[in-house]
Amino acid sequence: MTFTKTTEQSSKYEHLEKMSVSELLANINNEDKTVPLAVEKALPQIEPLVSEIVAKMKLGGRLFYIGAGTSGRLGILDASECPPTYGVPAELVNGIIAGGDKAIRKAVENAEDDANQAWIDLQEHNINQNDVVVGIAASGTTPYVIGGLKMCNANNIATGSISCNAGSPLSQTAKFPIEVIVGPEFVTGSSRMKAGTAQKLVLNMISTSAMIQLGKVKGNKMVDMQLSNSKLVDRGVKMIMAEIPVSYEKASELLEKYGSVRKAVDHFEK
Repeated sequence: MTFTKTTEQSSKYEHLEKMSVSELLANINNEDKTVPLAVEKALPQIEPLVSEIVAKMKLGGRLFYIGAGTSGRLGILDASECPPTYGVPAELVNGIIAGGDKAIRKAVENAEDDANQAWIDLQEHNINQNDVVVGIAASGTTPYVIGGLKMCNANNIATGSISCNAGSPLSQTAKFPIEVIVGPEFVTGSSRMKAGTAQKLVLNMISTSAMIQLGKVKGNKMVDMQLSNSKLVDRGVKMIMAEIPVSYEKASELLEKYGSVRKAVDHFEK
């Protein structure tokens, strides 16, 4: 298959600087509308990766995202939201970005070009065969990500990928590749736009589906969420009231005593 970087091809819109704000917004929105449809086409690729992640986590494994720039930041975002949403340990889902934590806010020059660094970064977490490593790169060509997955493959660690070009070197490296083909960006080459949105949608699917499969949701509620602010405490109280016949005050007492919606409901039902 001939590899073409559609993410780098010229925008189908010309003279953006001559557009009004209204025209800019409408055209960006029109492009954004195509992204969920592109993700839909990738569902058959996403399913086996999620199944592999769930199977490995049931063996005590963890999930790692590795990426550079926008892709790395999106992985960190998804990983960082799993503990408060589902009450899981912080080390269960991990985001690693080329250039280290300082690259979360500011670009680190040439960090993505080091094909050896990702494996070094993963080894700091004692990566092992129960873990799954997902490489994220819109282009599908980032050396940091590809190098990391190659070393994981060599060490019998399951690998997945999320990219936005068909037949990329990254897809050819990953055991469970996902390709969401979103086409040229509104601003040529600005892959933080449609490609970034596609990656975010896929990451939402991966972590949410995995957590539900692992029993972290009851009905449609986040019963294991961390009660880190008053809004979430109020939500937790109302969840308890929806599950068992108690007043707001009693539900508040149960939540404060047991620390989670699940534990409060389970104790009451025993």
